[in-house]
Amino acid sequence: MKALSATVLTYLQSRDGTVAKSMLWVRARNRTTGDEVAVGLWTGDADRDFTIGGATRTYAGEGAMLPMDPIVQRAGVDVRLQRVILNPLDPTVAYLTRTLDLGLAPVELHRALFDPATGVLIEEPHRVWKGFVDSAPITTPEIGGASMVELTLASAARQLQRGLTLTKSDAVQTLRAGDRFRRFQDVSGSVKVWWGASRSGGPATPPRPYVPPRGSDR
Repeated sequence: MKALSATVLTYLQSRDGTVAKSMLWVRARNRTTGDEVAVGLWTGDADRDFTIGGATRTYAGEGAMLPMDPIVQRAGVDVRLQRVILNPLDPTVAYLTRTLDLGLAPVELHRALFDPATGVLIEEPHRVWKGFVDSAPITTPEIGGASMVELTLASAARQLQRGLTLTKSDAVQTLRAGDRFRRFQDVSGSVKVWWGASRSGGPATPPRPYVPPRGSDR
């Protein structure tokens, strides 16, 4: 269970109402240079800077991100999925989805709480989700329909499903106290090896004819 500050708990327990905005932060890759590019979107009415973790982040508003489904929190290591709907006509969303590579891009969801009377931010937005982009299809509708970008986010438990691809290479094996067990794995199976009377990768060697010793009756 996520621990909330006393300020947030007091705010949520107040009977004056609450104003909550969702925030999306994605670190995608530039398709040309491979550099990481951070893009922020939120459900607010205008672009705004927020300080999160001591760093200033800029989030694009004005309808770039639509209100999303409630986030379900539960214990365990199951991979949970979260849907986020974006407006493909927004310039920031178009840049994020069409220019950058969103494949397995790290993503964070935060929630910003505001005073309903003054509109003042209660405190630094708190994180409610951490994971990766699972898919980002762009829907092109028929005439008169509505287009959208439907992001599907996978929780951080997706990390547990990744295989350790480096554990079987000779380079990595050598790091373990100079272990060279896999030094010949690249040519394994392609080199002809003799095992007794049989030859690996070829026909068996025919047995030699028996020649009796000299001076023997047989």
